[in-house]
Amino acid sequence: MAADFTAWGERRFGQFNYLGVWTLYKKEVLRFVKVLSQTIFAPVITSLLFLFIFTTALGSYRPDVNGIPFPAFMAPGLIMMQIIQNAFANTASSLLVSKVQGNIVDFLMPPLSASELTFAFALGGATRGMAVALAAWVIMYWFAPLQIAHLGAVLFFAFGASLMLSFVGILGGIWAEKFDHLATVTNFFIMPAAFLSGTFYSVDVLPGIWNTISHWNPMFYLIDGFRYGFTGTTDGDMRIGIALVIGMNLVLALWCHALFKRGYNLKA
Repeated sequence: MAADFTAWGERRFGQFNYLGVWTLYKKEVLRFVKVLSQTIFAPVITSLLFLFIFTTALGSYRPDVNGIPFPAFMAPGLIMMQIIQNAFANTASSLLVSKVQGNIVDFLMPPLSASELTFAFALGGATRGMAVALAAWVIMYWFAPLQIAHLGAVLFFAFGASLMLSFVGILGGIWAEKFDHLATVTNFFIMPAAFLSGTFYSVDVLPGIWNTISHWNPMFYLIDGFRYGFTGTTDGDMRIGIALVIGMNLVLALWCHALFKRGYNLKA
């Protein structure tokens, strides 16, 4: 007669391992919560420095943008820039450090499916992105007139951008084999795309081909949509921005799921 292992305490997780996902998500959140000075406060200070430089040193030379005071125009772009960088860094560094230190088995051996791994890691990175956004908004409120015009747009683009860059961070962390690889992605792709997407200026002032190129930059729509939530003005088409955020998140989620399922660059 076959032994009834369930009677000895075998655990059944059903279609979705909620406990495992929650545990991995909690671990990802605690990674950045334990070093708040580096993961939350440092990005906020960096954004404030940019704001002070552009408003104090160049403020008298910068007119209003589309009727919006320059500090209020630039602040949402700075917040989104920090969302992009920190959501990416959270998932990318977590996976790479696990591979380098050899403790990647801590999440490969537990009964977590590829979709559960994708969900937990992405949500952890998105949480950091949203935490940075909230902290930056609270601090910048005292230095720039940041009034919320459309709360739905603010939340949608903040969370959508956090989730999108978390997925990109997962892809980067899986692909990278050393920290130089991640630095390459950050310095040659993430940072240029963020800086050249209307963070400090309106893309409407760009001539010809540069204006066209900016509208092909996905991060332009993240910043433009997020800025719209505060100012009520936009340089692009909000419908394209919403569709891009939803579409790219779906594609990136499926890509991350496929790599986790295959074990690409994760299993020896």
